[in-house]
Amino acid sequence: MAAGTKGDGPAIGIDLGTTYSCVAVWRPVHQRVEVIANDQGNLTTPSCVAFTDTWRLIGDAAMNPVNTVFDAKRLIGRRFSEESVQEDMKLWPFKVISGTSDRPMIAVKYRGEERQFTAEEISSMVLVKMRETAEAYLGTTVKDAVITVPVYFNDSQRQATLDAGLIAGLNVTRIINEPSAAAIAYGLDNTSVSGDAIAKTVLIFDFGGGTLDISVINIDKGTFAVKATSGDTHLGGEDLNNRMVEHFVQEFLKKHKSDIGGNPRALIRLRTACERAKRMLSSTAQAKFEIDSLHDGIDYYGSITRALFDELNMDIFRKCIEHVEKCLGDVKMNKSQIDDVVLVGGSTKIPKVQQMLQDFFDGKKLCKRINPDEAVAYGAAVQAAILNGEYNQQEKDFLPLDVTPLSLGIEAEIDRFMSVVIPRNTTIPVKKEGVYTTIHDNQTSILIQVYEGEAAFTKDNRLLGKFTLNGIHLAPSRVPRINVTFESEANGILKVLAEDRTTGNKNSVTITSDQGGLSAEEIERMVRDANTYKSEDNKRMMK
Repeated sequence: MAAGTKGDGPAIGIDLGTTYSCVAVWRPVHQRVEVIANDQGNLTTPSCVAFTDTWRLIGDAAMNPVNTVFDAKRLIGRRFSEESVQEDMKLWPFKVISGTSDRPMIAVKYRGEERQFTAEEISSMVLVKMRETAEAYLGTTVKDAVITVPVYFNDSQRQATLDAGLIAGLNVTRIINEPSAAAIAYGLDNTSVSGDAIAKTVLIFDFGGGTLDISVINIDKGTFAVKATSGDTHLGGEDLNNRMVEHFVQEFLKKHKSDIGGNPRALIRLRTACERAKRMLSSTAQAKFEIDSLHDGIDYYGSITRALFDELNMDIFRKCIEHVEKCLGDVKMNKSQIDDVVLVGGSTKIPKVQQMLQDFFDGKKLCKRINPDEAVAYGAAVQAAILNGEYNQQEKDFLPLDVTPLSLGIEAEIDRFMSVVIPRNTTIPVKKEGVYTTIHDNQTSILIQVYEGEAAFTKDNRLLGKFTLNGIHLAPSRVPRINVTFESEANGILKVLAEDRTTGNKNSVTITSDQGGLSAEEIERMVRDANTYKSEDNKRMMK
């Protein structure tokens, strides 16, 4: 499913984060971006949904109830059987089960019965909250939105994010990468976007709640060209929280000879305390917390020093630096060639992260001018305004150019090696073609299997999807010429077309099927369900 076209009214930018989300809008009259506060007065909203016997709570109100779902971004577009999903499930207090096509389904108790939701549905509820936050502030209906995703989100995860937007009643005009959005925020706050300013090469270090994204971006006269990317869609502040939770679960077991691992309520209370302690450690050397009757009637008093926190997470911090090295290596740049290291995401507030980055860049002062919690939504709002025609004429020269984070290609039938059509770090949108042939005499069909990855053999890469081209003309092996065209849109969504040059027979696919993506009928049902849930919420609010 492609992104939508421009609609009427204002367009918003949404940073749909793993732990927190943020919404912003470009104000043409004032010629500036405004980050919009929610109904609690906060500029960021927890990306969580709670289900009770009578209510469905989203955002700040959903932080404490037991039946709370979070981390939907770590499930979206994934298979239930994936190792990362299985590992996360061990620490989540909510239940995840396998649905059709190996799709992870979140099972919750709501209004006295068990209901199952996809990650797209949970994410759509957060998006509805963002949309309603914007509508309350702007005093008008909002339909158009740009939504951001991590650089290394694959095609299925991007498609699933588009689906979540559709379920939320949004016309998603573009999916853009989070570091690119942050670069826009940096660029508009920096004189390098003006015509007579010198070009700058910046490294965006985006370490958020669930993901790590690193991009080297050249900014010159309003053009934002991504040169290389690196990152991990499963490395963020939540992993730091998990380490703390595991530490205190073991400490509780050692002290009290009682295991809280099977107590969902205790785990969510402990996780909340760990999150607060982590934030405190960014400004103090030690954090303490107290939880009344945590488990088996036992009051728990926890304490953690910054040094212990750093020790628990040192391997994660080292991984971050390794990704910085990889990104610079891909673009064949020395670290001295980076003009600014821009910090984005809440996890960049951690002193050890800042220290290790500064040490890596030989003492270079890190750029903290832009708000790390709001920068991605800020840049998304600017992109939304450009696509919606709300930006003024002079600034329409502004152009963000993203890249493909991984190589894209097909499997060669003879030896199963990866035949790359679009190399990684290719600027998108892009359209490239490869020419292939048959391996058997009078072969009339060919299976096109599409992969992403850097390994030489497809077994070590990720299968994105497959389709068959039939009706190939009868000929000896290696005679037919099959054109395979890859087209990667600005959203990062991939379309593949195969054509027999002799007969003109064609077949194509938009890569969605491998992950068991939502069908049009499923999306329609989820839209209806979303409207029903909203109606039920409104009725209860009026009582």
